[in-house]
Amino acid sequence: MHELSIAISLIDVAAEEAERRGVEVVAVHLRLGPLSGVVREALLSAFELAREGSPLAEARLVIEDVPIAVYCPTCDAEQAAQSIQQICCAICGTPTPRVVRGRELEISALEIIDGPADATGRSAAEGAQAE
Repeated sequence: MHELSIAISLIDVAAEEAERRGVEVVAVHLRLGPLSGVVREALLSAFELAREGSPLAEARLVIEDVPIAVYCPTCDAEQAAQSIQQICCAICGTPTPRVVRGRELEISALEIIDGPADATGRSAAEGAQAE
């Protein structure tokens, strides 16, 4: 299952950025296209497993599904594809090899809080303000 190695890489990237900025990551937002070769459910499961014992042990993986879009030469525009099996314009049916979207596998955002959280779930900055 290559989704596990992808999940580990996502955690590594997010943890490195969190350490660099001195923040805690509470969610990793990912854009995922059906042509990426990654199974959404397998990645979610792998992320749950990979985050255990990591700096992102409590973080969520939020996946935005990106639909397949193609450039249609007949319509001279970007259009939705008919399906993952038929890479052709959903409007006029023209087959096209020009996939514009649908291959994504990219971190789009990290949801963070300032500083590491304490036992109450508040960041150190929030705890200092509350006292």
